[in-house]
Amino acid sequence: MALTALVLAVYISVLFSPRSSSQLISFSNVAFICLGSLFLVSWFSMKPSLTRNWAADVQHTVTADVQGDEVTFHNIRDFTWNDSRIFVPRWKSGTYRLNELNSVDVILSYWTHPAIAHTLISFGFADGRHLVFSAEIRKKKGQEFSSLGGFFRSFELAMIAAEERDIVYLRTNARDERVYRYPVDVDQELMQAMLLKYIEKANDLARNPAFYNTLTSNCTTVVFDLVRLLEPGFPFDYRILLSGYLPEFLYDNELLMNSDLPFSEIQQRALLTPVRSMEREQFSTVIRQPAGT
Repeated sequence: MALTALVLAVYISVLFSPRSSSQLISFSNVAFICLGSLFLVSWFSMKPSLTRNWAADVQHTVTADVQGDEVTFHNIRDFTWNDSRIFVPRWKSGTYRLNELNSVDVILSYWTHPAIAHTLISFGFADGRHLVFSAEIRKKKGQEFSSLGGFFRSFELAMIAAEERDIVYLRTNARDERVYRYPVDVDQELMQAMLLKYIEKANDLARNPAFYNTLTSNCTTVVFDLVRLLEPGFPFDYRILLSGYLPEFLYDNELLMNSDLPFSEIQQRALLTPVRSMEREQFSTVIRQPAGT
């Protein structure tokens, strides 16, 4: 009722506003204004939620407790994927130490155009474990991803933390996407700061839901926002939005390992081929072996 009254008020105000014949507003203009008002009211009345009938792979989101140097993560995803739709679900907790953090990898997964990729950040620890963070759409059961829907508040934003043998294997093997792993050249202090910012973001999203946006709040812009918090002067670049080109951006800013090499060689080394035969526990080791070994 309130929405109808608002649209009617806009219509009347336009219809009876003083104007000369040369300023006559056509009915189509009035309809456009009314529809625009309807859209805006509908847009701002939409609220994100934490309690929907979520799809199994985003049923939970990660949270963490930090006690000094020790971090305990809850709802780490560790699914076993037979294909992109058949899986064995498993959620678990795990404890890690910040002083054992020794690597950060940017992982890009491509499935269509080279300008578009999904961005994941993998944190490596001295004991050989890796924990991957991924800002993802939080689909409801039966819902499919739509880039267009991502512009219109169709999905909530979810922070997922997962084992590489789950979230990377899903892309290299189950979905047969082109996946690249780029080791990042930063010191441990910055690695720790990045992980703590991810924890802060994850805990906040677990309390305060937010919408996913294809352009402004997605897997790559979340990464950039976190880095910008650490380094306020970090430059913005169109390759933040066109996430498929993020590796070139990191290379140009000397943030990749072996940045003295041509980018084409770094990219070639970064490509992950599907792992066909292995024990699940070996996945992180296998994808880090040089090609041909």
